[in-house]
Amino acid sequence: MKSKPSAGRVPIRVVQYGMGPIGQACARVLLGKARTGHALLVGALDISPALVGQRVGSLLGDTSDVIITSDAEETLALCKPNVVLHTTGSFLGRVKDQILRCVRAGAHVISSTEELTFPYYKYPEISEKIDAVAKDYGVVVMGTGVNPGYAMDTLALAATGVSTSAQRIEVDRIVDASLRRKPLQRKVGAGLSPGEFYARRDRGEFGHIGLRESLRIVAAGLGWVLDEIEEALEPILASRTLATEYFTVEPGHTAGIHQTAIGRCGGTERIRLTLKMYLGAEDPVDRVRIFGTPPIDMVVKGGIFGDTATVGSLVNAIPRVMEAPPGLHTMITLPVPRAFGV
Repeated sequence: MKSKPSAGRVPIRVVQYGMGPIGQACARVLLGKARTGHALLVGALDISPALVGQRVGSLLGDTSDVIITSDAEETLALCKPNVVLHTTGSFLGRVKDQILRCVRAGAHVISSTEELTFPYYKYPEISEKIDAVAKDYGVVVMGTGVNPGYAMDTLALAATGVSTSAQRIEVDRIVDASLRRKPLQRKVGAGLSPGEFYARRDRGEFGHIGLRESLRIVAAGLGWVLDEIEEALEPILASRTLATEYFTVEPGHTAGIHQTAIGRCGGTERIRLTLKMYLGAEDPVDRVRIFGTPPIDMVVKGGIFGDTATVGSLVNAIPRVMEAPPGLHTMITLPVPRAFGV
């Protein structure tokens, strides 16, 4: 049975920061939460000239009269959100000022920025700064999503909840990128020649951002100290012509990525994460294997559809950050994720 609006419930005020494909999907879910009285979309931010000035309702086929604006400071001051859902970029160094602006407006921040899901090793100074400012303003900051944030880390940790011992963890994720949004298809290099792939890989321009963060989340959750991390990124080449709404890939060109991250303790492999994300993947799946007592082999047939699941991860974190002590949090410092307002 769906929740009914409660006369005594005060909806959580939310601003959506970033109105790209994921941001629009978050806004659509929030509009649904408003009908049950759980959350209320009070503002929307983006810098795209094509979006600024539009009503969210017109964009999403709803009655909402929220106007998309580009002035974050003004919007945050006027809307006074409890929470900001932040979906503007993958790299923490590029978005830290956006996050701190929200914090200083007194809002909790839940971000899809992959590098924010476990930022302490790559960005120790930024992490310390965000944590300190969040505590000063009495709010929570966290990064989450489907991956990193759930499919290749939190789900694996949850699977160990019945383990009396665990020697090794393997997580495999196969994604049909042809069903995903355009930015993701571009990020996995769809249509590039092998030479272009390796040149852009070496410049760090694409590939899945966050596999190292997932590795760190699993290790930290189990108390494993990794003394060695090994990563690899290779192209998956098309054997036939592949066409999506956005790209056409000829045989021999890049259909996607095969990315791995391995964590070792004392020279022994403890965690192996394998991600294959490419156009035309025939058997999408998410699989977690715990080598321990009892042995666990958990399979999600068809895989977890990433775009929808990322939105769910962001929205479902809202009540958890509202209840958490201030500071910079991760998926392993907050309670088990669960659906919100369903």
